[in-house]
Amino acid sequence: MTAPLHAATVLAAIRPDAINLPLFLHVLGAMLLVGTLLAIALAAAIAWRRSGDAVGLTRFSLLTLLAGVVPSYVLMRIGAQWTEAEQDYPEDFEPAWLGIGYITADVGALLIVVSIVLSTIGLVKLRRGAGIRLGRVVGLISMLLLAAFLVAVWAMTAKPI
Repeated sequence: MTAPLHAATVLAAIRPDAINLPLFLHVLGAMLLVGTLLAIALAAAIAWRRSGDAVGLTRFSLLTLLAGVVPSYVLMRIGAQWTEAEQDYPEDFEPAWLGIGYITADVGALLIVVSIVLSTIGLVKLRRGAGIRLGRVVGLISMLLLAAFLVAVWAMTAKPI
């Protein structure tokens, strides 16, 4: 037996209206962040396998980091803080899923800053025929960030504790 169609609308109505916009921005930023990190990781992995396309794929991944990851991270983080402020949680409310989100976002910010520095240097070096090694490092950092943010997505959706 299947649940009636109206059950989904009742489930969605549990959340107050004031939270909808900030939560939408948070989820949008998180989706864009995961998507851009996946694009960087795939471009870096393909560049490792095909040396003829390495310069173009490295340039793509480094530019995608600057143009995609940074704005999506900012959108995700602003949406998260705004959502938490609208929720009006008690002072002693510290669920594990929220802690996982903060830890991955804070460590992720540090790794994104390192990646920005490396990609800026890498883009300058690519003009001189070097910089592919820095692109590989940025690709590895992106893969690490992608794994961490996927754990955060799981924690946010499953809410284990």
